[in-house]
Amino acid sequence: MSALVKSMSKFRLAVIQLHVTKVKADNLSRARGLVKEAAREGAKIVVLPECFNSPYGSSFFPEYAEKIPGESSQVLSEVAKENRVFPVGGSLPEEDTGKLYNTCPVFGPDGGLLLKHRKIHLFDIDVPGKIRFQESETLSPGSSLSVFETPYCKVGVGICYDMRFAELAQLYTKKGCQLLVYPGAFNMTTGPAHWELLQRARALDNQVYVATASPARDEAASYVAWGHSSVVNPWGEVLSKAGSEEAIVYADIDLEYLADVRQQIPINTQRRADLYTVKAVQEE
Repeated sequence: MSALVKSMSKFRLAVIQLHVTKVKADNLSRARGLVKEAAREGAKIVVLPECFNSPYGSSFFPEYAEKIPGESSQVLSEVAKENRVFPVGGSLPEEDTGKLYNTCPVFGPDGGLLLKHRKIHLFDIDVPGKIRFQESETLSPGSSLSVFETPYCKVGVGICYDMRFAELAQLYTKKGCQLLVYPGAFNMTTGPAHWELLQRARALDNQVYVATASPARDEAASYVAWGHSSVVNPWGEVLSKAGSEEAIVYADIDLEYLADVRQQIPINTQRRADLYTVKAVQEE
């Protein structure tokens, strides 16, 4: 293996657990500074949390919604170019032709927009006595898969509730993704129960790296995020994990290790396509 190829098989990933306030300008300024800090530490891909520019909640989505390009996506474009990184822009409320979406914009190191992932599965749940939330009251669902290329690997993008749907991760893996990123804001009910479990399941089932970015916990917010942004390896092990406070989580992604795991337990060549398969109906 050439030195160049070998160097490309390893890269640093950063996950930013941002403290999000009601002041959009402050959120954008802090996100800019933390992306810059992550780049200084050698990160090549930097993931921001769901709703990184606004509080999470149905009442906030219309108030903070922007078009893309717009104020928040322009900041992401600038930090990408200034720091030569791939920022995965968590998510922001996007307005387009009268509809609102929960959208993750991804930019390349040249500042160009690579894709917009609109949250496919809307967070409509009702756990009696604990939490009820209906994203569909204000948001519309996305209708496409989202994969982007880097010099290191292909990356598949989901947002929060998307992580519960194993088929999406399987499709991304079939498309050659070795890293899946899920900006998300699990709450104090679903977070302790399912947040880490789902990450480890998606990583183990597909033999990929999985990274999740949550907002930092704010006990005074109307929606309290669980936090604990993490990176999980293809063996299902948690490589790094934040607590509840604002932080940057780093992980060194090793694609040679991923290849070794897939060779040791070759599930991708052992699937019984004669009996079952998962296929994408709507391509990106």
